Formats: sequence, structure tokens, C-alpha cells
Amino acid sequence: MNWNDVIEYAAKGNPQPPSRVQLSEAEWKERLSTEEYHILRQKGTERAFTGEYCERHEPGLYGCRGCGTPLFDSTVKFESGTGWPSFAAPVADNVIQYIMDTSYGMRRVEVQCNVCDGHLGHIFPDGPKPTGLRYCINSASIKKLDEV
Repeated sequence: MNWNDVIEYAAKGNPQPPSRVQLSEAEWKERLSTEEYHILRQKGTERAFTGEYCERHEPGLYGCRGCGTPLFDSTVKFESGTGWPSFAAPVADNVIQYIMDTSYGMRRVEVQCNVCDGHLGHIFPDGPKPTGLRYCINSASIKKLDEV
């Protein structure tokens, strides 16, 4: 996966997800905290340097807080200095979907869970080698799977 792949997915469509989770808005509100709902379902953003996983680097898998799908491995988590957890690659190409985002007068690529469509954050082409990618993720949209 590299930046050209990201742009192609965002422009032409994403890979088939491994499964699908679809809930009503009422079910999402029951399942998620107010902050988690705001970020995952309403595309909110937590303040920089405030998220639970911003500074944590314990080994393990991080999954979608909405549906539990494994998304990122701690071995590709890195300190980006941006104030949000940053990862260089997902655990599989089909667990993330990429969407062009032109909100706020910017051109960015939003990343969502490909299983439940939960907003995770954005991706940028300024990460470490070998991918060169930085998945900038809200802590409230993920959870350490061994802490569940």
C-alpha cells in the first residue's frame, strides 16, 4: 500500500470488506459513548494530544471501537508529533476505506472502518518508510483489542 493506491481507492472505490456491520443510529448511540458517537458516526475529531492512545505504545492490535474489526498492529504505530495516534499501515488492505474529503477548504483523504463505516481519521503521505503513509487516527475511534 502506498499513496498512489490510497488515491486510486478514494477515486475509484474501495476493496470488499471482510464483513459488514450495519446498525441503526439508535443502536449506535446505545453502543457508543457520546464522544465515540460524535467521532465515529458524525466525523468529529478529538483535540490533539488528548486521546487515550496518543502516547501509548504497548504491543497489540487496535480495532475499530464501533465494531471490533482489527485495524492496526502496534508494530506500525509511530510517534508523529501530531497529537493523534499514527500508524504506517493497516493489518489488511480491505479493513480501511478511503474517501476524498474536501471539507473546510482542504483536500484530504478520510479513512473509515470498511466494516461499519465508522470515521477513524485521515491519511497523509508523510509517514515513515516503507509505506510513506501516516494514518492519523482518533483514539476514541479505536481500542486495544486485548483490553476489551
